[in-house]
Amino acid sequence: MAFQWIRRAALVGSAAVALLLASCGGGKVESQFSPSRVIAFGDAMADVGQDGARYTVNDGSVNIWAQFVANSYGQQLSPSSQGGLGYAWGNARVAAKPDAAGNSATPTVTEQIDAFLASNSLTGDDLVIVSAGTSDVVTEVRKVVEGSQSSDQMLANLDTAGRALADQVKRLVSAGAKHVVLAGTYDLGRSAWAVQMGSDSLLHPASETFNNGLLVPLVNSGANVLYVDAALYFNQQTSSSSNVDNHTDAVCVSVDPGPGIGTGNGQVNSHLCDPTTIAAGQDYSRFLWADRVYPTPRGHQLFGDYAQGRVKDRW
Repeated sequence: MAFQWIRRAALVGSAAVALLLASCGGGKVESQFSPSRVIAFGDAMADVGQDGARYTVNDGSVNIWAQFVANSYGQQLSPSSQGGLGYAWGNARVAAKPDAAGNSATPTVTEQIDAFLASNSLTGDDLVIVSAGTSDVVTEVRKVVEGSQSSDQMLANLDTAGRALADQVKRLVSAGAKHVVLAGTYDLGRSAWAVQMGSDSLLHPASETFNNGLLVPLVNSGANVLYVDAALYFNQQTSSSSNVDNHTDAVCVSVDPGPGIGTGNGQVNSHLCDPTTIAAGQDYSRFLWADRVYPTPRGHQLFGDYAQGRVKDRW
């Protein structure tokens, strides 16, 4: 009961925090920021192909939102496994292991930042993208679905994970980052997974609790951190958007017999999806979701364009 009371109180505070992080530094921009590097940390939402494939329709295009932002500045974002500055890994959690698919080898967001800072430094000319939380929500919700934990324990764990991500953002700022673009999880209560389950009663509060835990500790970080509200944006796309025709179904048919994206064995995994594994007769550019959780290239483009505009308005 105490945790639920704290969580309800945090809802009020987090809205104000989000507004502060979104608006601080507003007004007329005297000089346009042009980063010398774009660096990314996070989970599958920002994984630009650590093992050669991404969590979307793998069609060879610029198809991850963080790439759209990087390219808008004429910067490339390639996987750290290939010597690039894209450190995000699919299924990665903020601090806990194993990952959403049960793999203990996947570097957490904390470990990604460890790896970067071990051989690099940050400057005011860097644009740092942090996009995480989805894998933590997937992991904790699935435990409830399988009966291995209560919904209250799920919420407590996600509050902890959100706060852990806030700590990592503050760590980046302390290390010299002046321009951090932060995206928590979108509202998985609007995902194809929620539609298939016929309920958002777990996924919505799980997503909300993670984001609240993330935002509240960052109340004093608005000078260096821009929060790009993925939950708000994807909620708009699933409510009244004319940008896609289908925002409820997964367009890929690439079923993974293993744990895949963490929502269960034998489910569609967009990491295995390409234009040859699309539902018959469908145009995937008109779909929002590639699999139960992750967007199509069109979904990523839409969010990337939104994020790009927010960044350029701010800096």
